[in-house]
Amino acid sequence: MGLKLNLGSGQNPRPGYVNVDKHGDPDLKCDLESFPWPWPDSSVSEILLIHVLEHLGASPDVFIRIMKEMYRVCEPAAQIYIVVPHPRHDNFIGDPTHVRPVTPAMMQLFSKKANLRWREIGSPSSPLALYHGVNFESAEEAVYMLEEPYASDARSGKIGNEEIGELLKKLNNVASEIHIRLKVVKD
Repeated sequence: MGLKLNLGSGQNPRPGYVNVDKHGDPDLKCDLESFPWPWPDSSVSEILLIHVLEHLGASPDVFIRIMKEMYRVCEPAAQIYIVVPHPRHDNFIGDPTHVRPVTPAMMQLFSKKANLRWREIGSPSSPLALYHGVNFESAEEAVYMLEEPYASDARSGKIGNEEIGELLKKLNNVASEIHIRLKVVKD
């Protein structure tokens, strides 16, 4: 079993993890936008990125390098847990340190399976997994943390997944967060 990393731990260190941040008093001070990261290849079994990824990689090259470093340090089948603010929520929009929205669709750009499927159908999506030699698969459907009254309406069955999807496209402040779980695939 490899290392468990809580990247960008900030004020929320987790027991059982190496808590990493460039600020404060983490277990390890590290700037995640400086490369290479200090861990050996295939040495990490789990990564937490809790309200961190939206702060990193203002330039596409740096963001892609972060994804490549995650892939490099993770062992096969490692789990990556990502929590980010929904890009159409005031919590995302109002924070000047948020440099990019992170969505499940964006994470699919780093999936070889999705890239190959898109190639077959002629999709214009950027095949970043194929370009950069990484492969992350969604371990499950993303979870959207709904705000009220949408959360109550969903629990009561008043609205279903299709209606929630439409609301998320049309309105701000329907969901506050997105939870994404990725699995590292290495041949």
